[in-house]
Amino acid sequence: MVRIVLDAGHGGHDPGAVANGLKEKDLTLAIVKHIGKMLGEYEGAEVHYTRTDDRFLELSERAAIANKLKADLLISVHINAGKGTGFETYVYNGGVSSRTIALQNMLHSEILAAMRQFGNITDRGKKRANYAVLRETKMPAVLTENLFIDSNDAKLLKNEAFLKAVGEAHARGVAKFLGLPKKAKPTPSQPQQKSSDKKLYRVQVGAFADRENAERMAEELKKKGYPVYITD
Repeated sequence: MVRIVLDAGHGGHDPGAVANGLKEKDLTLAIVKHIGKMLGEYEGAEVHYTRTDDRFLELSERAAIANKLKADLLISVHINAGKGTGFETYVYNGGVSSRTIALQNMLHSEILAAMRQFGNITDRGKKRANYAVLRETKMPAVLTENLFIDSNDAKLLKNEAFLKAVGEAHARGVAKFLGLPKKAKPTPSQPQQKSSDKKLYRVQVGAFADRENAERMAEELKKKGYPVYITD
């Protein structure tokens, strides 16, 4: 099993960026839940969350959760602010492994492609920064900044279909990076028909004025294996 930690940025008394009737903490949690749900469709994915509800966590706590789990990778989800537009990803600006860079490349391309199904999304690039959740984690870690809450991007951030597509793109990027196969879908089995449910068709052989003749015919049919009964 591969351990994946999903980190929804902000939470509790820290709403993150707020604009256009939206709060970053709500959007990040929605995206993270979509990531986790889709990762459940892949073999070998053990998904953990830093939070699954509206609670506050220090930045160091988020990294500590991933380190304690000995996670294989961490994805931290955020929404940008500053009147800009577009999508960008970050890794730590210190020494990082080639696997970290490969994870950033895979996530960046998958998410950007999914976003561009909804419009002309600006690619702000693959960047580096001294963010605590990237600096303090001991495994490949990438932080995604999914559009701007305080610009025209907010129209997409209000679209549940967009948030779902972005979450699923994160999951696909992780699965491709780790080489996780999709779980086989069970083949639906045909329900067996109970004998009591079967329609029966009756065949009348004949009618006889003499009961002895009727009984004689019944005996012949019984010898051939047919169930027989005589009615008046």
